Amino acid sequence: MNVDATTEPAYATGAPTRTPARGRWIHGWDAEDVQQWEGGGRTIAQRNLRWSIGCEFLGFVVWQLWSIVVVYLPAAGFHFSSSELFWLISVPSLVGATLRIPYTFMVARFGGRNWTVVSALLLLAPTTGLAVCVANPGTPFGAMLAVAALAGLGGGNFASSMANITYFFPAREKGWALGLNAAGGNLGAAVAQLMVPVAVTAFAAGTLKLPLAGLLWVPLILGAAWGAWKYMDNLSSAKSDIAGSLACLREPHLWILALLYVGTFGSFIGFSAVFPKLIVDTFGPHVGFSLGAATISLAFLGALVGSLARPWGGRLADRWGGARVTVACFAVLALTALTQMLTLPLGSFPLFIGLFLVLFAAAGAGNGSTYRMIPVVFAVRARNQGAASQRAVSSARRASAALGLISALGAYGGFLVPQVLNASRLASGSYAGAFIGFVAAYLLLMGLTWFVYLRRSPTSLAGI
Repeated sequence: MNVDATTEPAYATGAPTRTPARGRWIHGWDAEDVQQWEGGGRTIAQRNLRWSIGCEFLGFVVWQLWSIVVVYLPAAGFHFSSSELFWLISVPSLVGATLRIPYTFMVARFGGRNWTVVSALLLLAPTTGLAVCVANPGTPFGAMLAVAALAGLGGGNFASSMANITYFFPAREKGWALGLNAAGGNLGAAVAQLMVPVAVTAFAAGTLKLPLAGLLWVPLILGAAWGAWKYMDNLSSAKSDIAGSLACLREPHLWILALLYVGTFGSFIGFSAVFPKLIVDTFGPHVGFSLGAATISLAFLGALVGSLARPWGGRLADRWGGARVTVACFAVLALTALTQMLTLPLGSFPLFIGLFLVLFAAAGAGNGSTYRMIPVVFAVRARNQGAASQRAVSSARRASAALGLISALGAYGGFLVPQVLNASRLASGSYAGAFIGFVAAYLLLMGLTWFVYLRRSPTSLAGI
């Protein structure tokens, strides 16, 4: 293992030496080589993981900024309709989901370190753009929507971050590393929904300084980009797997698993985005805890609970099987959504938020269990196909490509959830119709999971 001689001195297998250098590339990386891994490879991988988590965390922060900013727009003098506010909430998820597809291939094209720096610096556009737009109540809706769309850059970061980290770790430690990377990023949604209210009200001495919602993150973005530039590495062994991507597109289970991920991760990111507005619409703007003259919404608890539940879903899937855990999560999601719909007329905030926290926990655990199913499904499919699979793209390569594509497709749920809620409100003046739709969707996805992955038949993949 060595570093490009044009940028850093070469080093042999064992504990590497390193000096800060622009464009640093590592050649001969093999995480499965135990001697190399124990001789310094682990240290390099963990260092890259820490900075990857930091940058991805800020990506999720930016991705979710508009979910909390829209709550303050009326008080800041903006006169947008409820439908327009829902578009400001949902369009970052639409753009972020779409960007996840090309972002998956950027690591192999430009290098993990290089792309992490670039993708972090790109976050300056939506944060500074937000600050400029919300400073003037006369900003037209089209301009606001365009800047909200830029927040989708943060959603794309997940795909490139996960693609980069998967190259650094051996198979025996890859699951835990990717779980930490994903959970660390997901926590950004909770932190954004906690810190934005603090910044725009409490830090502003009780007044409303909405531009701080964007400017607050600029120093952190610059610091993360600098850290990635100084401490991360590029791996020359990271290659785009176009053949693997094309092969997994022909695999029917890719589309089934993507549907399941829409139901789990899509619910998490969609409800995270819309939760602050749901609280305000249902109970008013002054529900939360007091911090000085400011009222801080409890909406951040949803994303926090969902983020913390994700690795536990993966761990339960390791023990009981991903399909069993996913079925259980969909059952809890359906029951909770039904209970929420039936109890909304009671006007009980503790019941409302308690049920939503259960929903977030089930969605978060479902994220982990569904994601854990992907490599298992592809491995079982390869085994069942026997010799034919040896002539095709390996199951490992197809599974790796599928992870990126499914994460992209699942993120579209972040657009669908707010839009379904908006359509329900426009049609009936309440959110009850949307919750009926969610219950039906969760039951269908639960049945699909059982039928394909638990039902014992010659054509099913029972026991995954």
